[in-house]
Amino acid sequence: MKHLIRLFFRTLRTLLGPLMLLKERLSRPAALQRSSEQQREVDRQCQDLALYQFKTCPFCIKVRQEMHRLSLPITRRDAQHDAGHRQALLQGSGATKVPCLQITDASGAVQWLSESGAIRDYLRGRFAV
Repeated sequence: MKHLIRLFFRTLRTLLGPLMLLKERLSRPAALQRSSEQQREVDRQCQDLALYQFKTCPFCIKVRQEMHRLSLPITRRDAQHDAGHRQALLQGSGATKVPCLQITDASGAVQWLSESGAIRDYLRGRFAV
């Protein structure tokens, strides 16, 4: 029975995944425009951030939409298909729950922020003009 349930959800993801990605692309918000100097500073700050995600996770899509709206070039790490990223997420945050934002401060200390709403609030608070 468990096998049939997994097969059902895997099939559902296979069928709906491309539609979700298409919707993400078509409903992308307008990107925030900054001066080139301001954008370089934002780009530098984003080097200390990494988003652990699943490509078709609806909550991850919400975070990626906010990243696009704020013009944030944050590294994306696929925790679904890349075992190394999944293991790093598990070791760092204690779970393989996505989306999860890895924040590294100037001293090298790492903080993990999960929950799409909390991540979007953090990004807005740090990068919104």
